[in-house]
Amino acid sequence: MTMDLFYDVFESSLKKTGEELCGDKVKILKEAGKTMIVLSDGLGSGVKANILATLTTEIVMTMLHNEIPLEEIIRTILGTLPTCQVRNLAYATFTVVAIDERNKTFQVMNVDNPPFFHIRGGKVLRHETQTSVILGKQVTAYEGPVEKGDFLGIMSDGILYAGLGDTLNYGWGWENIAVFLEDVFQKPVGCASEAVRPVMDQTERLYGGKLGDDATFVGTLARESSTLNIFTGPPLDRDSQDFYIHQFLNTTGRKVICGGTTANLVAHALGRTVETRTSEHSKDVPPPGALEGIDLVTEGIITLSRTLELIKKDAPRMDHNGKGTNAAVLLAAEMMQADHIRFLVGQSVNPYYQNPLLPKNISIRTNLVGMIATELRQYRKSVEVTLC
Repeated sequence: MTMDLFYDVFESSLKKTGEELCGDKVKILKEAGKTMIVLSDGLGSGVKANILATLTTEIVMTMLHNEIPLEEIIRTILGTLPTCQVRNLAYATFTVVAIDERNKTFQVMNVDNPPFFHIRGGKVLRHETQTSVILGKQVTAYEGPVEKGDFLGIMSDGILYAGLGDTLNYGWGWENIAVFLEDVFQKPVGCASEAVRPVMDQTERLYGGKLGDDATFVGTLARESSTLNIFTGPPLDRDSQDFYIHQFLNTTGRKVICGGTTANLVAHALGRTVETRTSEHSKDVPPPGALEGIDLVTEGIITLSRTLELIKKDAPRMDHNGKGTNAAVLLAAEMMQADHIRFLVGQSVNPYYQNPLLPKNISIRTNLVGMIATELRQYRKSVEVTLC
């Protein structure tokens, strides 16, 4: 059986000190078995650089979406963007990463940005890139396979030259960053942010908190896909309850139940009982429960409402066994740690929360799940909602 890989992408930018906008721009698109990333660095800094970088990323991503070959995309960009007459430089540099998830291969094409990083087994791989000249501009390219645990990193030159003339005579430099990343990967790295954030923290330290240029780092980690299944609300048709419970219990991935009635239905099917964790008390969120075979059990409407607020505000990322946290925080963490989230939403209405005579499409539970799904998709998560 072929292992399903998920390409976790995380980006982080620091703007030049004194500027309102960052002159670097990143655009990420996941669709139909592909992960595509574009990083552009606009010439200079501030508003003008931001506009140029945004224009570049939008053109590139639109063409990638329409399956235009990378070489033709680069030819279009180089033929579209003007060149600075004084410095003889393109008004925006850019790097494109295209990952074919089905074939587990990737392509990188780079125009005037620093070289990319490819880490496997805790070591930076040294690749021989292909070099070509398109419309008088040198373009470097590489393509190869992706394996579980591989990390691809691309950056703007604000990271490459961090500390230039201050803490370091010649800036941080590609080789030193490579050594730094290898050190990061000596410990298990579970998501792309765990590799990107240390690089950005070190960049800020090298600049002494006063950035002389915009700095951006984007990382992609190929890891095993994680799925979260959430069952909330009893099915509308009582005769179909056993079917949906069986479906929920036999799906792969972590399992969460939101709602006391739903939890009791599942517990009955399992021949077990739901216990309440009274020690984890919160003023505004009912305590979580415990049911053998289920990873998390929470109350329904109130907990889902609070979880929506948390995702909008904080997008928390915590351990499954975080202490001193309420049920909403635990539920939000489950959602943020998952790549694919499946909601099974029962349409049976609890009269305690609303008039059962109201149409199902204005159910509080259904609307809450819909809003949570919208927020989760903003984080490039795959979300599926099934009503029952």
